[in-house]
Amino acid sequence: MQEKFDRSAGILMPVSSLPSNYGIGTFGKCAYEFVDNLVTARQKYWQVLPLGPTSFGDSPYASFSAFAGNPYFIDLDMLIEEGLLTKDYVDSFRWNLEDQYVDYGLIYNSRFTVLKEAYNNSNHKDEEEYLDFLSENEFWLEDYCLYSACKNKFNQTAWMDWDEDVKFRKKEALKTIKEDMAENVDFYRFIQYKFYTQWNQLKAYANEKDIQIIGDIPIYVALDSADVWQNASMFQLDEELNPKKVAGVPPDAFSESGQRWGNPLYDWKKIEADDFSWWRKRMEHSSKLYDVIRIDHFIGMVKYYAIPAEDNDARNGKWQKGPGLKLIKAINESIGNKKIIAEDLGVKIPEVVEVLEKSGYPGMKVLEFAFDGDRKNEHLPYNWIPNMVGYGGTHDNNTLMGYFSELEYWELGYIREYVESRHGSIEDLVDKIFKVAYESVANLVVFQMQDVLKIGNIGRMNLPSSMGTNWRWRMLKGQFGPQEIERLRYLCDIYGR
Repeated sequence: MQEKFDRSAGILMPVSSLPSNYGIGTFGKCAYEFVDNLVTARQKYWQVLPLGPTSFGDSPYASFSAFAGNPYFIDLDMLIEEGLLTKDYVDSFRWNLEDQYVDYGLIYNSRFTVLKEAYNNSNHKDEEEYLDFLSENEFWLEDYCLYSACKNKFNQTAWMDWDEDVKFRKKEALKTIKEDMAENVDFYRFIQYKFYTQWNQLKAYANEKDIQIIGDIPIYVALDSADVWQNASMFQLDEELNPKKVAGVPPDAFSESGQRWGNPLYDWKKIEADDFSWWRKRMEHSSKLYDVIRIDHFIGMVKYYAIPAEDNDARNGKWQKGPGLKLIKAINESIGNKKIIAEDLGVKIPEVVEVLEKSGYPGMKVLEFAFDGDRKNEHLPYNWIPNMVGYGGTHDNNTLMGYFSELEYWELGYIREYVESRHGSIEDLVDKIFKVAYESVANLVVFQMQDVLKIGNIGRMNLPSSMGTNWRWRMLKGQFGPQEIERLRYLCDIYGR
């Protein structure tokens, strides 16, 4: 059974939301400054969103790979310091239209051109560290780089639409394309090498400062990903490699048609017959990337919702049994002494509660779900238990300022009474929410950076089932300043975190 967290606090801050000069947060100077600020604020954890390369829609939860890193996070100033780029060359590109938002279109059109220039100026093939990196990551790296090169060859279309021989991974076809695209494949190796080198340096710095990294992994992978292309037999696909059924969640109070995510479902019988080999590798890899692993949609390990692939919504889906404790055992054997956080939000299923209790994994409670008038609501802080993680909100929620601002006065009544802010401003209400979380029995509490800064709904990271405006918010330089840092430090001191 997993050991419990010490009494502590942390901040949810996506890497993409860090300040930088090049349109999106990176592993550069601002990341190190953020770690230093966390230390001063007496925080112990920095939670990030998934670090994988994003596809259409820019969601970190729909990545081209469960193992690869996002090229956008490679810091260009560090590449300049290495002599791989010049400042004038990098500054000749336009990276953003406004500092507060990521412009993914601009970055997509520029970043790979700049990284290709760095690749052309690099002698990485002669570096011992590079050869070690190739060896250590061979089980996923080669197929991912080949997949990325094929995406270029086939005009960025999904692997399901590639030439039949490549789609079905015929040996001769793969051999030919590897030879034809050799330099392009090596370019993607270079990108991953630089990503992991920079990330490992940043993580080591954070750990030296006693900051632990919480990483987020989605339970499912994207259909258009190297993972599915490489391991098609591991998923519920037909003879043409199209999904038979897809992932999602059933209708509930938030959506009368449910949510159809569209991810391919695992063939758990085949995966179990292989002793969960792919999952073991995935978790072992994640345990090197992070100090704590949050598993998004943990419910799906115990019981998953299967929707007919041809359906447009989730109404006709059915619950199916997952591997449960068998997979938990495999995960625990793979991650050593690293900890797991189980995202168990949504439908309450007795089997999930039982698995959580037996595993010792802490579940989650979210304050934005707490104030519906039901005094038995499990998200209310007086119903919390020590072995859980309390959140103000998650990446799928509005910011606290945005959430409270959109409620009617009568909806705010119970919240104001609960936190004793009967006549205070919305800003005061946010302060009081922090207070009730920090003084609670929960061993770990985590708040979004936007809530620390008291940013309204313009800081919302994601609105589920929408596209075009998500995953864009960024913190401005100097915005996480002495006042905000002192407030967090004070709360940690007062409430023993």
